[in-house]
Amino acid sequence: MDKSQGQGGAKRLFNRTVIGAFAAGVVATLGVTAFAASQAVGGVHNAIALTTQPHDPMAHAQVVLAHLYKVVNATDAQKAQIEPLVQQAMTDLASFHTQFGSAHTQLQALFSADQIDRAALESLRSQQMQNVDQASRRLLQLFADVGDVLTPAQRSLLAQHMATMHAAHHPAQQG
Repeated sequence: MDKSQGQGGAKRLFNRTVIGAFAAGVVATLGVTAFAASQAVGGVHNAIALTTQPHDPMAHAQVVLAHLYKVVNATDAQKAQIEPLVQQAMTDLASFHTQFGSAHTQLQALFSADQIDRAALESLRSQQMQNVDQASRRLLQLFADVGDVLTPAQRSLLAQHMATMHAAHHPAQQG
């Protein structure tokens, strides 16, 4: 094998590594956002996984809400205020699920092309970062809206519960 073939193989390996790292980063970012959202409202990720279908986000939200209501001892009036906030947020966030799926398909197409189009990859990465930022902002808005409905004492209970759940899931960060 001559020197040029060895360099080409190294370049292909490097390109695959970069693409793989990018894909892993996108997946990790989406996973962290989703995980953070589940942790922020009670850390009931395992209960949700066991009780809902993976493609039924409203059922997922209902399980999270039931847990939230129990933790903070929400009144019926508070539940009536929180339900539409969550439903609207779920509607608003649904488009991101579609966009992330589309990005995954685009990434596969870009990765399987004969030539790696770095500009297209960067454009896709940039757009996905904007989408993650928008989704994160919408989730933060939901948390603030729900926080406005809860009393300071209830928010304190929820914060304590979240800290307990965080400690249970991340024992190495204690100290």
